[in-house]
Amino acid sequence: MVQEKTPGDLFPDPGKPAGAEFINERCVLRTDGQHRVVLAAGIPIAQYSVGDRMAEAHAMVTLVDQGWADQNDVARAFGCTPRTLRRHQRRFDEGGLAALGRTVGYPRGSRRLPLSRSRSVRKLKAEGRSNREIALRLGVTENAIRKLLRRLGWTEPLPTQTSLPFSDADGAHPNLSSFSKGPPAVRSEEEGVGAYPNLSAFPGLPLGRPAHDDPADRSFDRLMACLGLLDDADPMFRPGSRVQGAGVLLAIPAIVGSGVIAAAQEVYGTIGPAFYGLRTTVVGLLLMALLRIKRPEGLKERSPQDLGRILGLDRAPEVKTLRQKLSRLAGLGAASRFGHLLAQRRVETRGSSMGFLYIDGHVRVYHGQHTLPKAHVARMRLALPATTDYWVNDKKGEPLFVVTAEANAGLTKMLPPLLEEIRSLVGERRVTVVFDRGGWSPALFQKLIAQGFDILTYRKGRSRPVPKSQFRKYTRRFAGKVVTYVLSDRGIRLLEGKLRLRQVTRLSEDGHQTPIVTSRRDLAAIEVAYRMFERWRQENFFKYLREEFALDALAEYAVETADPRREVPNPAWRRLDDQLRKAREALVKIPAEFGLRALVNPEKKRPTMRGFKIANADVARKFREAADHCRALERRRAAVPKRLPVGKVVKGPIIKLAAERKLLTNIFKMIAFQSESELVQAIAPHYRRAEDEGRTLIQSILAAPADISVTLRDLRILVHPLSSAHRTRALVGLCSALNQLSVNFPGTRLRIRYGVAEGQDGGKADTN
Repeated sequence: MVQEKTPGDLFPDPGKPAGAEFINERCVLRTDGQHRVVLAAGIPIAQYSVGDRMAEAHAMVTLVDQGWADQNDVARAFGCTPRTLRRHQRRFDEGGLAALGRTVGYPRGSRRLPLSRSRSVRKLKAEGRSNREIALRLGVTENAIRKLLRRLGWTEPLPTQTSLPFSDADGAHPNLSSFSKGPPAVRSEEEGVGAYPNLSAFPGLPLGRPAHDDPADRSFDRLMACLGLLDDADPMFRPGSRVQGAGVLLAIPAIVGSGVIAAAQEVYGTIGPAFYGLRTTVVGLLLMALLRIKRPEGLKERSPQDLGRILGLDRAPEVKTLRQKLSRLAGLGAASRFGHLLAQRRVETRGSSMGFLYIDGHVRVYHGQHTLPKAHVARMRLALPATTDYWVNDKKGEPLFVVTAEANAGLTKMLPPLLEEIRSLVGERRVTVVFDRGGWSPALFQKLIAQGFDILTYRKGRSRPVPKSQFRKYTRRFAGKVVTYVLSDRGIRLLEGKLRLRQVTRLSEDGHQTPIVTSRRDLAAIEVAYRMFERWRQENFFKYLREEFALDALAEYAVETADPRREVPNPAWRRLDDQLRKAREALVKIPAEFGLRALVNPEKKRPTMRGFKIANADVARKFREAADHCRALERRRAAVPKRLPVGKVVKGPIIKLAAERKLLTNIFKMIAFQSESELVQAIAPHYRRAEDEGRTLIQSILAAPADISVTLRDLRILVHPLSSAHRTRALVGLCSALNQLSVNFPGTRLRIRYGVAEGQDGGKADTN
């Protein structure tokens, strides 16, 4: 059935032809009997027989590598997963076309783990050996051990209660007197919620363990932590109604999906015996950020008991405790590795968004007492003491990683190390880096292109305007929106013709021309302009994090020693340069004075040029003196070095703001922003204005009160209705989408089930 053309629809859908599968708006896969052909912009780029796995895999790889479609669209059209497509890309890069014809089954030459080793693996795991240590002993990979344990149904046993050096009669601890009475009464699952349903979250745990006697009294766990016998308190939830801020628990699936908890455990391991351990600290910091508790001092305005109920504890950590946890993590000096691991996992899950990466610097102004290098703050139009962070975002504006520049280094200096980090994350796939005029350097462009990167930036400096006759009007749909630009597309040469690039110039309604320079010649002119102007997403990202997550806030007041050999502009050279500039300005004014006198010269009195010069000899003498002064200043400036080590310029110690803790807090804010983005994406099908009001709605949901109930297997969160019926209906849809993920609360086996409490604005969502 052909869809009718509606008014205002510039691109009506002509219907889907028989045997055709649309990959995207440019590419289509057509099947005719036993033959298939892949068309890109109407041009066949691949044809093969149905069942030819190698040719089909090569067609998929070609579509992605040449930029015709992203991984998700290609995988959907060819009936496979993005992971399979990435595997084809890796095989093609390593072994060419022949590698794509690999047969199915276990890889040849790979060593299998004999089933006879199962008993040895079980024994080693029971002794507390890690998967890596077992793999080294058996001579296999860690992944093989992990798979074998999964087949064997292995579960990590929780530590049993350790006997204490005092008895019940001593009365040393008031809660110990009840421990000899045996396990608390727990009803069967058929009877519903037991007296202590949280016990079911920890299989293998003795029911008589006193640490789980009362979720509201965790004094025994605190005692165990003081004795060095507890690394992290187990989350235990107690039922309650209208728990303030409990709606933030809707972000748990996104937090777990980001891999931040697993990455933190892999990088940091543990932060030592503590009641608030590593997992609790990470989850607490992320939930705090989502609740708009922008810094540890904000905990003073919240009830520790209410926040503790959200974390499954009797009370949340207070300001001093949280600062100590951050300091301990920062002291390990692993924030860069932590951020790199999170970025790797982000690339693995969202590889299709990494084709275009946006790089820009964000200046954090410093108002303290220390002497720091200055940087230009664009939003304030001033040069102030500051620190510059360089962020890398994907094409949707989502952050990937952040790097702090040494002494506010410019983008031209930071691009090489940033791109080296990008290459280590994305591999050898094609990447286009988008940045502003701060990174303009044709010599640098030549090196980056030779390294396999494509560049997209604004042209810096003066250039000859493009004649208006060369402009054309382009219209196209991107991400559901129709965009229209008036563009000119032509080639340019830089570095005396050694570097050839493409310039796409946009003509605004007021006649202003915006030249865009790129090395991508395969993109349409309108897509070049669209991708360049999408930089507003990164600017909005900075503004949003600055206002909502206190991106510019100091994480600590500590400073650390900076490199005293770092070169900075020489103040003496700058003073001489200022004097020379003023002397040249004065020199230019003298001929103007001479010309003005010639204009008003009475010719009857001085009819010859010789007489005029004699009469104005003072001007000639002044000009010679000014010219001699300029030459003297030039000689003096040439004898002074333009740059000096900062240790010879600045008196006192050379310092910079401590970067480790700030980088760590930036990473947590980045994960919180990503989690919020995941929720916005999940609620979009249920809320018409999600693009404009999605984040505002998610903020309201996360801050909403909710009822908490616990069963033997589930942690149930019933969020109270929102301010309007249509928002509550969107919340119901969000809860249903999150329930399909079946995520456990970190540290437990309690599956989280979401719903909406009964109210006048919405019914109760199904949490089963």
